[in-house]
Amino acid sequence: MFAYIVRRILYAFPILIGVNALTFALFFMVNTPDDMARMHLGEKHVTQEAVNVWKEERGYNKALLWNHEQQGMDKLTDTIFFDKSLSLFAFEFGQADDGRDIGEDIQTRMWPSLAIAVPVFIIGMLANITFAMLMVFFRASYLDLSGVILCVVLMSISGLFYIIGGQFLVGKIMQLVPLSGYAQGLDAFKFVILPVFIGIVSGIGSGSRWYRTLFLEEVSKDYVRTARAKGLSEIRVLFVHVLKNAMIPILTGAVVVLPTLFMGSLILESFFGIPGLGSYTIDAIQAQDFAIVRSMVFLGSVLYIVGLVLTDISYTLVDPRVRLDG
Repeated sequence: MFAYIVRRILYAFPILIGVNALTFALFFMVNTPDDMARMHLGEKHVTQEAVNVWKEERGYNKALLWNHEQQGMDKLTDTIFFDKSLSLFAFEFGQADDGRDIGEDIQTRMWPSLAIAVPVFIIGMLANITFAMLMVFFRASYLDLSGVILCVVLMSISGLFYIIGGQFLVGKIMQLVPLSGYAQGLDAFKFVILPVFIGIVSGIGSGSRWYRTLFLEEVSKDYVRTARAKGLSEIRVLFVHVLKNAMIPILTGAVVVLPTLFMGSLILESFFGIPGLGSYTIDAIQAQDFAIVRSMVFLGSVLYIVGLVLTDISYTLVDPRVRLDG
């Protein structure tokens, strides 16, 4: 297993380099360093001298990818791409284009993101699996059909409807929670309870229907018929045997959302004014702050790769037949 983990880590480096290069290329295809300088200076008539000073202070006064004025390896290393990319692999994110320390921003903003993402992930998964199990338990009945129809209806409704409807009904009409904002400590509960609830409800439709498909595939297998022949109850068959054998696809689906546990939800945080990493990324895109954008994309890629490795390792725990050979 150790050799497997080392190999996966080594594979991660070219992937991260490629993601970073693609982010760099896409960003600077839309904006030049001069455009970024004029936007951040915020003046209608910005002199070229002011633009040059801004670029020099932030390291944007070099060539983008290839420096024809240098010799040897300096043609590659004396560039914006190399200067801005190398430090990322040491998790040194540097400063944003407006002077803020990105590392400190991430450490501060990750807690509001986790306050929303972790409950949505855990409670949402439990709710989806339980609802899917109930539909499978009553399969081929009117209850199962009603559950499937409800899932399709929930899937067909836009996530923005849940947010706007929840804010209007719970926040404005009933006035049970604040419409937006955030507070530290236990006071944060009243600000995150509505986003968490909306995040769970909006995901029940697609999540439960997907789990139902997995469980229906499992209940038709021989081991389930054998368990029933031994006299086990249907509930025990479903929640012990079927659920256990469906864990590999469940874990595979869970890894997709692992980066969001840290990175936050872009839409929820923006609409509810939560100062998390999701809204942090949105604000950086709107401000064309390349330093923050590249840092968040790189961090998200790292978390996704880590999630894939952890998922592979977890396979060995739920299925003894799986072996991670070096």
